[in-house]
Amino acid sequence: MTAGVHDGTAAEAATQTEGNALSSVDVDACTTANADQVFADAVSTSDRREDRQAVVDASIGRPVVTILGRPLRYTLLQVDSSLQTLGRFFDLAAEAFAFLITDLIRLRHPWRDTINQAWFIVSVTAIPALLVSVPFGVIVAVQVGSFIQQVGASSVSGAAGGLGVIRQGAPVVAALLLGGAAGSAVATDLGARTIREEVDALRVMGTNPVRRLVTPRLAAIVIVAPVLCSFIIFMGLAAGYAINVGFQSGTPGSYIASFASFASVGDVGVAVLKTWLFGVIVILVACQRGLEAKGGARGVADAVNASVVIGVVAVFVLNLVITQGLSMSMPLRVG
Repeated sequence: MTAGVHDGTAAEAATQTEGNALSSVDVDACTTANADQVFADAVSTSDRREDRQAVVDASIGRPVVTILGRPLRYTLLQVDSSLQTLGRFFDLAAEAFAFLITDLIRLRHPWRDTINQAWFIVSVTAIPALLVSVPFGVIVAVQVGSFIQQVGASSVSGAAGGLGVIRQGAPVVAALLLGGAAGSAVATDLGARTIREEVDALRVMGTNPVRRLVTPRLAAIVIVAPVLCSFIIFMGLAAGYAINVGFQSGTPGSYIASFASFASVGDVGVAVLKTWLFGVIVILVACQRGLEAKGGARGVADAVNASVVIGVVAVFVLNLVITQGLSMSMPLRVG
């Protein structure tokens, strides 16, 4: 009996010990699971913070990249458009000169259109040339004469004023008149023809618009440009001579002698050649802008504006290059 009681007590003790052990294991397992969950939550929270920060950085960086990229993209597009326009200009120039030379050789050049265009250019540039060349000659004579008298070299006033008019004044003034008066008129005419689809009609009929519309105007500018330059040179020198002799106590002999000592026929030839080159550039620019006009009356106005601006800028840049080249290759000499 006593042995049975002891056995029952031992069994209960063993059962209780096993239960305590299982409870301890469950507590440890729960503790470990809770720790793992806490760690996972912390990692998830950190990941979410990093994701939010990345989103914020991306939302901030995207406008910055866009803002910084727009000027660069616009600049590249403008450069590409300018290069394409320059390429079309050279294509037009080559085609126009090719038609001009071949038509002259084959005796098929439209001289009537050329004469009409030449007369039109003369009519729109003659009076402005007179009104510009005389004041220009007076300004050069007054400024140069005043400075030369202060340094005591009044005997070379004719050379200084005359060379200024011949080498720089006459070609630039002639180019500005050709670009502002003749070039704008040509761009308006061709732009209106393009808007009215007359140019497309010429293509449909098998007529090349460059041969029909550009070549006569190119030939006219080749004829008129040297004449206009010579007229401006004459009027500028006459105005400078009158100011020097009449108002600056100069003598006709010293003025003419100093001018003849420094100036030469080559200077006049270079001035005429520069004017011819400037005239060809401005008339081809006007023809190109007119033939590429689009968008109605506003497109014609934009073409005229672009032709004048581009022509004037091209003239000044080319004049700078030619002047520097001549100064290095043909320095000024006395006698």
